[in-house]
Amino acid sequence: MNISAGKCDRFIWEKANRNLLRYMGVGGDFTPFVPARAEGSWLYDASGRRVLDFTSGQMSSVLGHAHPELVDTMREAAASLDHLFSMMITKPVVDLAAKLAELVPGLPRSMFLSTGGESVEAAIRLAKVVTGKWEIVGFAQSYHGSTGAAAAATYSLGRRGHGPLMPGAFAIPAPNAFRPRFPGVTWEEELDDSFALLDRQSTGNLSAFIAEPILSTGGVLDLPLGYLAALQSHCKRRGMLLIIDEAQTSLGRSGEMFAFERDNIVPDILLLSKTLGAGMAMSSVSTSDAIAEMANVRGFTFVTTHVNDPLPASVALKVLEIVQRDQLVERSKALGTRLSRGLQNLLQHHECIGDVRGRGLLLGMEFVPYAGHSAAAISQRVIELALEFGLSANITGAFTAGVMRFAPPLTSSDEEIDFGISVLDRAITQVVDSL
Repeated sequence: MNISAGKCDRFIWEKANRNLLRYMGVGGDFTPFVPARAEGSWLYDASGRRVLDFTSGQMSSVLGHAHPELVDTMREAAASLDHLFSMMITKPVVDLAAKLAELVPGLPRSMFLSTGGESVEAAIRLAKVVTGKWEIVGFAQSYHGSTGAAAAATYSLGRRGHGPLMPGAFAIPAPNAFRPRFPGVTWEEELDDSFALLDRQSTGNLSAFIAEPILSTGGVLDLPLGYLAALQSHCKRRGMLLIIDEAQTSLGRSGEMFAFERDNIVPDILLLSKTLGAGMAMSSVSTSDAIAEMANVRGFTFVTTHVNDPLPASVALKVLEIVQRDQLVERSKALGTRLSRGLQNLLQHHECIGDVRGRGLLLGMEFVPYAGHSAAAISQRVIELALEFGLSANITGAFTAGVMRFAPPLTSSDEEIDFGISVLDRAITQVVDSL
C-alpha cells in the first residue's frame, strides 16, 4: 500500500514510497502527518499545522519535545564527550550510576545501553550467567523488543514469519479484569495455576521472569496491587530472578518514580529505557551487588559499541534532575487523574467504549463492537479522525487493536489534557454517527 500524500508535501511521500522499508507488520503504515519540528507537547508540519502529541513520541518524551535544558545539555555534551572506547569511563556515566543507586538503593550496580530491547538482551544474558539456567518466562501480552532474546520474550506482536525464536521461552497470561480468561477465578488463583503449568513444561532450567508493571502494548493492563510481590515469591521458590522492564512506566509516568514501588518490592534486575533518555536513545540495566559480583566471577559479557557512552548519560542525568526538581511525579498523578476522569466521562457517554484503565499518565481506552462494526475498526477510525482534528494517539498492539493508548508528556498543561479529551469526544461522536 502506498502512502497517501494527503496534505503533506508530495515529494516527501514520493521518496518515502520509493526508499523507506516498512517495519510495522501486515497493514502497518506511516502516519499521514510529517512533523517538521516539535516543541513541548506539540508537533508542527511544514505548513505550521500543529498536532498534540498524546503518546510522548514513542512513549519516551516525558519532558515533551525540545525541552530547553535538554537541548543545552545535548549541545554541551556533544561538544565535549560524545562517544568513547567501551572500556573507558567518564564522570557523566559514573554520576548517573550513582544517581540511580540513590533512587533504588537495593540495585546499586548499573550499565548503560542504547535501546530498551538492548537492555532486555543484556538482562536475560545476565540472568542466564548468574543462575546457570536458560529458560525465560514472560507474559502472553508482553512487549520487550524485536531482537533475539527480547523477541522471544515478546508475545503481543511480531512472532510470525521470522523463523525460530530463542529456545526456552515460556508465557503465562497477565490478569485482565475487563476480559478475564476464567470469570470468577482470582488473579492469585490464575497465577498459581500458571506456575503449576509452567513447572510441568520446564526442563528444570527456569532462569528469570521478565515483567512490565503495566503492560502497555499488551492493552494497558495494570497488574493489580500485590501481583508483583506474589510473582516475586514464585520466582524465589524456583531460584529465578525477577526482571522488571520499566521502559514505559518509569520516571513518574505511572504516578510513581518507578511503577514497581507501589508494590513494595525490589526486583533482581531493573530495566529503564524510553523515559530515561526522554526521547534520546538511552537505556539502563541495574542490579544488586550480589548479582553483579556473581556475574563478574562467571564472566558476564555484553560489550556494545555504545555501552556507557557519555553523551546520553549526560542527558539522562539532566532528565532525572528535572523530574525531581519540578516534582513531575506528583504532576503525573494530578494530570493522570484529570485525564482518567475525562476518559471515564467519554465511557459514560459512548456505548462503543467498554473500559478505561491504567495508572498515572499511561492510560488505555478499550472499544467494544458496536452497530455491527468491530472494536478494531472503530478505534482505527477514531485514530484517523483525531489526527485530522489535531491529536496524535495510537492503538496498543496487534492483538489489542481495539485499545487506544494515551501517554502525554509529564509537562503537559491542564488545557492540553482537556483539548485531547475534547478531540477524542469529537472523533468518537463522528465515527458513531457514521455507523
